Amino acid sequence: REANEKFFEQHGEPLFSSHMLDLSEEPLEENIGTCVEYLTRMSKFNCMLEMELGVTGGEEDGVDNSEVDSSRLYTQPDEVYEVYKALSAIEGGSFTIAAAFGNVHGVYAPGNVELRPEILHNTQKYISEEIGSDNKLPLFFVFHGGSGSSQEDIRYAIDAGVIKMNIDTDTQWAFWDGIRSYEAKYHDYLQAQIGNPEGAEKPNKKYYDPRMALRSGEETMAARLCGAAEDLNCIDVLG
Repeated sequence: REANEKFFEQHGEPLFSSHMLDLSEEPLEENIGTCVEYLTRMSKFNCMLEMELGVTGGEEDGVDNSEVDSSRLYTQPDEVYEVYKALSAIEGGSFTIAAAFGNVHGVYAPGNVELRPEILHNTQKYISEEIGSDNKLPLFFVFHGGSGSSQEDIRYAIDAGVIKMNIDTDTQWAFWDGIRSYEAKYHDYLQAQIGNPEGAEKPNKKYYDPRMALRSGEETMAARLCGAAEDLNCIDVLG
């Protein structure tokens, strides 16, 4: 936050446009209270807060929620409303909510994950009625654990107000898959510095140059990101 504030003072814009604060493991009251403190400060330099409610299943960065009670994977509309009331009251504050609707980190076999994006639709309806608004989408959601999700679920979640989706697992695999494919294609050229199927004295430097395998990984990751852009309706949307 300090770096963002200093940068904003010098340039009139934030160094980072948003900041994620994951206190989903904490009691709801504490989660909201801390988010209010952060957003009050962040609103002064036009930085959006992404807060998290509920639990994202699976394992990531040493945090293992694979055995968590399944009920915690689904955020309730009244919980989201408590967050909305507290954060929307902050002047100039901008925020998104990563509400849990069965999301998990990683990719699992079909049938092991039950996404329920209708929770987001129901939450929007609930809050809209509570505040007496004609706006059917009064808040913005974040889709955590989007890797492996069907385009149908993604598009349905977008209709419910999702403006960001995390696909870390898919992009990790895409990068690795490019490296794996490169090794498989040039396997016989990567076993020694000299000598390959073209001749015992043929050099292999251009094949084992690390930049070649990394470039292959970059290409497959780029292709995956293009696929994500299509899933998220982000192609040809800027005039």
